[in-house]
Amino acid sequence: MDLKQHIRTVPDFPKKGINFFDITTLLRKPDGFAASIDSLAAPHAGRGIDLVVGIESRGFILGAAVAQRIGAGFVPIRKPGKLPWKVAKETYDLEYGKDALELHIDAIEKGQNVLIVDDVLATGGTAAAAAKLVKSLGGNLHGLSFLIELTFLNGRDKLPGEKLFTVLSY
Repeated sequence: MDLKQHIRTVPDFPKKGINFFDITTLLRKPDGFAASIDSLAAPHAGRGIDLVVGIESRGFILGAAVAQRIGAGFVPIRKPGKLPWKVAKETYDLEYGKDALELHIDAIEKGQNVLIVDDVLATGGTAAAAAKLVKSLGGNLHGLSFLIELTFLNGRDKLPGEKLFTVLSY
């Protein structure tokens, strides 16, 4: 299945000059959703992954389905103030300021094998912050898996030495 043909490009969103790759048009199709999850999960099946960490918010959709497919647990990484218990926090730079991600301090046990899943690898800041959180809690980062990589934004540069897997590249 050609997944790209089912992804809608929305010009000038969230701001002028940015093209947003909308995966909701892909996920609403049962075969598109299944093919997406199959593509994200296949390289990690049978690799001893204990937890899949999904980054807010589309990473929740993809990550939870990947976790179920490979027989792993699922943990959400959220924006600040969304988790109800004690959290570890990682702040990262944006082109227009700073943002942060949080993870419950007991979400990952030391030595657990962890896969991070998200919809898009763009500039890499969010993914790098997620990777730091996983490692700060003692997780063994198996790798990061993305449905889409925007290669022209060089997000891989913020993840040196990490194993990255992407399904689609733009």
